[in-house]
Amino acid sequence: MRIVLQRVSEARVEVNQEIIGSIKKGFLLLVGVELNDNVEDIEWLCKKIVNMRIFNDLDDKMNLSLLDVNGEILSISQFTLHANIKKGNRPSFIKAAKSDLANEMYNRLNAQLSELIGKEIKTGRFGADMKVSLINDGPVTILLDSKYKQ
Repeated sequence: MRIVLQRVSEARVEVNQEIIGSIKKGFLLLVGVELNDNVEDIEWLCKKIVNMRIFNDLDDKMNLSLLDVNGEILSISQFTLHANIKKGNRPSFIKAAKSDLANEMYNRLNAQLSELIGKEIKTGRFGADMKVSLINDGPVTILLDSKYKQ
């Protein structure tokens, strides 16, 4: 599983010119599911996401987690995170999970995140054409990949 995590002061997602999810301070997650992802990938990512200390403390040092600042999460499914551009100029998405598996894993990830932070995870609409807007705070953007736990 691959996730682009962005610390935001606000973010929202629209489908057909209707806002279907929005948050203030927290994380915008772009979530890509790969063919062989499993529950262990979800568990590792969720623990990392909620405990990552990238919010500023009173000394203006990145020392606080999403839990510490009572932040929110907007989670957006994005299969294009598994694009392979090794050959030619047209991306291949052969490593991206098929729709049924990807949707199941995406929903599991969001459910576990919701349980860990004690609040609803705002989401886009799986498979829809979405317009995502954000104010990246910092900017802070971190790439998480459950296959490369570093």
